[in-house]
Amino acid sequence: MASHVVGYPRMGPKRELKFALESFWDGKSSAEDLQKVAADLRSSIWKQMAEAGIKYIPSNTFAYYDQVLDTTAMLGAVPPRYGWNGGEIGFDVYFSMARGNASVPAMEMTKWFDTNYHYIVPELGPDVKFSYASHKAVNEYKEAKAVGVYVNQLGVDTVPVLIGPVSYLLLSKPAKGVEKTFSLLSLLGKILPIYKEVVCELKAAGASWIQFDEPTLVMDLDSHKLQAFTEAYSELESSLSGLNVVIETYFADVPAEAYKTLTSLKCVTGFGFDLVRGTKTLDLIKAEFPKGKYLFAGVVDGRNIWANDLTASLSILGALEGIVGKDKLVVSTSCSLLHTAVDLVNEPKLDKEIKSWLAFAAQKVVEVNVLAKALAGQKDEAFFSANAAAQASRRSSPRVTNEAVQKAAAALKGSDHRRATNVSARLDAQQKKLNLPILPTTTIGSFPQTIELRRVRREYKANKISEEEYVKAIKEEISKVVKLQEELDIDVLVHGEPERNDMVEYFGEQLSGFAFTANGWVQSYGSRCVKPPIIYGDVSRPKPMTVFWSSTAQSMTSRPMKGMLTGPVTILNWSFVRNDQPRFETCYQIALAIKDEVEDLEKAGINVIQIDEAALREGLPLRKSEHAFYLDWAVHSFRITNCGVKDTTQIHTHMCYSNFNDIIHSIIDMDADVITIENSRSDEKLLSVFREGVKYGAGIGPGVYDIHSPRIPSTEEIADRINKMLAVLESNILWVNPDCGLKTRKYAEVKPALQNMVAAAKLLRTQLACAK
Repeated sequence: MASHVVGYPRMGPKRELKFALESFWDGKSSAEDLQKVAADLRSSIWKQMAEAGIKYIPSNTFAYYDQVLDTTAMLGAVPPRYGWNGGEIGFDVYFSMARGNASVPAMEMTKWFDTNYHYIVPELGPDVKFSYASHKAVNEYKEAKAVGVYVNQLGVDTVPVLIGPVSYLLLSKPAKGVEKTFSLLSLLGKILPIYKEVVCELKAAGASWIQFDEPTLVMDLDSHKLQAFTEAYSELESSLSGLNVVIETYFADVPAEAYKTLTSLKCVTGFGFDLVRGTKTLDLIKAEFPKGKYLFAGVVDGRNIWANDLTASLSILGALEGIVGKDKLVVSTSCSLLHTAVDLVNEPKLDKEIKSWLAFAAQKVVEVNVLAKALAGQKDEAFFSANAAAQASRRSSPRVTNEAVQKAAAALKGSDHRRATNVSARLDAQQKKLNLPILPTTTIGSFPQTIELRRVRREYKANKISEEEYVKAIKEEISKVVKLQEELDIDVLVHGEPERNDMVEYFGEQLSGFAFTANGWVQSYGSRCVKPPIIYGDVSRPKPMTVFWSSTAQSMTSRPMKGMLTGPVTILNWSFVRNDQPRFETCYQIALAIKDEVEDLEKAGINVIQIDEAALREGLPLRKSEHAFYLDWAVHSFRITNCGVKDTTQIHTHMCYSNFNDIIHSIIDMDADVITIENSRSDEKLLSVFREGVKYGAGIGPGVYDIHSPRIPSTEEIADRINKMLAVLESNILWVNPDCGLKTRKYAEVKPALQNMVAAAKLLRTQLACAK
């Protein structure tokens, strides 16, 4: 009986790590206080898995910010701008790389594959001097062994987890000043000696297994990249001698060539596959699996919150047992449980029926072990019976299906839902109505959410203040935000979203077919967590959701006020989505609900409506062959939301933290009037697509400063950014805005940053006028 978990959420059941980090960053607590919270979390996770009966328990999946950044620290690959002079990397350098500091910007952050987790992108080049600079992997292995003192065991003998050397390089980028064509894989020979040192230390500390995560094996890799895996693990072979090695892959099928490469690696004892999103990998295993090797079968979904269909999983495991042998089959999660909520125990108010359909990380650990025991002939009949009853209840529940919604979504298939007039004619009509200056300024939507504001929302939710008191407080906040923007002389205003907890949850709470958790938090990046809604049934909009607040804000100013909505693809990609129908069907249902809201906003006199599609890119399948189908329905869903508005109504959309260059034509096909897009933190990577000759006729606002860092950019720095944009974009389509919403920042940072942004736009307007 063997069970394994790829990785576990690190924030804690009540976001203990988030609060400890933010307290430390604010100077309210010490490094020792932070380390104590972290150690307690790690210890409780190891104990929990040991008590649940998990055999292969991971260590080194904890991170203070990000696991890729941890690997950068381990390799001593610190960009020179952080002034690191060698030695063990401490919090100062580590958090400067993650968040920037007063004098230098942070490293780039981007999506981790197709999840909503973000990693810190390593910046590498031929001159990087790698050195073993963080002993975290070894320290945590030793720490887990000591945990045994408290659980009356000899210690928890964990499986240390490292991001594999090839995936680390493939997930990196050439540093500033390094040729874009530089081969990152050419650095393999320089980083492998450090991996060898880590492996040797782990062996000396008593480790018997080691896990290398090589998730890039699920991507479309050419033969040169696949060869790098063979070279890397051949080079590591002698160091790994005497250790059991598992290579984990996740998030998709492993392509046939990659499977062949992976299963040919001699030094590897076991292979981990995602058998939830990678069902085609099952066929490869059935056709050929290396004799005497372990199969870590990822049958418990690490990406969603639905209870496992134990009977179906047991059937798959039974078939695999016949191929690999009883003693070589390990029941596992499909990927790290980092991407799911922590523990259903913390949801006392969740509807009982819906709760019976769910499993969070703690419950998934139990599911893994229950399956492993069943496979070993110790089936828990009561557990299986309760699971089968919950599966049946979900299939037959009347709350899941709404026939009117199903019909409306089915009827969409006959049209592509484009606006009748082309974008340049629409922009002319909008300019006549809005009368905006050249290089108009705006923000992305949210303004800082103060402690007082959060208190008001919390008290209203707990019925401690009346609706009247709540509305009064929110109106006062909106008025304050409107006045501030007018004082700063911003051209197109926002109401600041003080009534919103989260850009997806806020809408989900007002749509049918959604359920909500109290503590279902999932890490997005650093200390930032999101609480994805659960889409369990057909989606519709019972009544208007934002019209009251947008109309109220518009009545406070003569300047255009943006109506702020979250788009259907983002609501889908940032929710836990039902797995009993195709994702695109759920997306079309959400699109129809948002379409109703857009049309009601227009009727209420809102002339600029922003429909955020921050997560459009992250839903892109990992394989090129599947891109076209996804982009077709995702872009179509966006167009459905606004196909019925007048030419004079300006539709904006916003996208953040993604690589857009490969989907720029789909972005153009969305047919928005204005798109604002993350740009500053990724070295203006976005602008390169326009340098390469892509013609973009709609309005565009590449972000001029990074809101994820507390650093305040100067007017000159922002003006320099705008000038770079003007080199590739026409001045009559360019907008000036931050990278993203300002919700997580403080007013002390926001005011001077926006002041400098507006000053830079005015400076450039003057220069453009003089040039004419």
